[in-house]
Amino acid sequence: MKEIIFENIAMARELFGHHNYNLARISKATGVRIDNRGNTLIIKGDSEDVLLTEKMLNQLYGLIEEKFSLHPSDIEIAASALRNDGSCKLKNIFLDTILTTFRKKNIAPKSPNQKLYVDAAKANDIVFAIGPAGTGKTYLAMAMAVAALTKGEINRIVLTRPAVEAGESLGFLPGDLSEKINPYLRPLYDALHDMLSVEKSKEMIEQGIIEIAPLAFMRGRTLNNAFIILDEAQNTTSEQMKMFLTRIGYNSRAVITGDITQIDLPSGKRSGLVEAKNILQNIDGLKFVFFDNKDVIRHRLVSKIIEAYNNSNSKESQQKNEQK
Repeated sequence: MKEIIFENIAMARELFGHHNYNLARISKATGVRIDNRGNTLIIKGDSEDVLLTEKMLNQLYGLIEEKFSLHPSDIEIAASALRNDGSCKLKNIFLDTILTTFRKKNIAPKSPNQKLYVDAAKANDIVFAIGPAGTGKTYLAMAMAVAALTKGEINRIVLTRPAVEAGESLGFLPGDLSEKINPYLRPLYDALHDMLSVEKSKEMIEQGIIEIAPLAFMRGRTLNNAFIILDEAQNTTSEQMKMFLTRIGYNSRAVITGDITQIDLPSGKRSGLVEAKNILQNIDGLKFVFFDNKDVIRHRLVSKIIEAYNNSNSKESQQKNEQK
């Protein structure tokens, strides 16, 4: 059993949540029982779980002291981070603001691997981010790109992804060019509009400061003074990946994101992202960052769904090997 007293009652209430909602989530995440009496908490459970909960509560309280707005989803992230690394400092993760959006929302890492990702992008010209959906790969890359543009570090942002579903042959689709490619680029627009207003985004796109285009449109170009994001890179072919990487010019940075468990290429086509992972690991100035289901920053069920599919795929692979 452990007793914790928080001196600032107002901050304690913010930590506890409305009707102790945050305390209930903390209790569930760490497997302890938490009783509160005013600004005092009594934690009961296994010693390791009690220690984890104590660290977590004190660090979350410290974040609130720094004007951090605690979201319920942050609780599971904090619990996972501290469980994986008892020396983890949540301030170093949650307070590393990348960008403040037009709605005054601070965008910062939400997990240790996201922090590694952001730090890698600061230190390297090319970063590969590989992991499941919902781990913030594209969203953080977009935030870093907008931040670099705002600071004047680069002159433009180039956002691209392969249009695999159309085989990069867009001519048969109805409508003009914009209408043909928009469905494949919609996730990039969504992230952009969350950071800049729709009006500001449209203005910068019209001025050519932000360019959003299918990967096929990158061929033959050299991109200088740019922050380039290649999204859904698992669906590039070997030739496309090589083509993209050789487009990067002077004073440019590139982030390549993808999920190698979600490859939609035709049978027999090798993923350019998988190949790059195998042959580019030891190049100086280029970094690979890997995410897993613990880094999923979406509905709490998403990480469980990803884990269930991964377990199912592992069992199927094992059964196939046993049948051989």
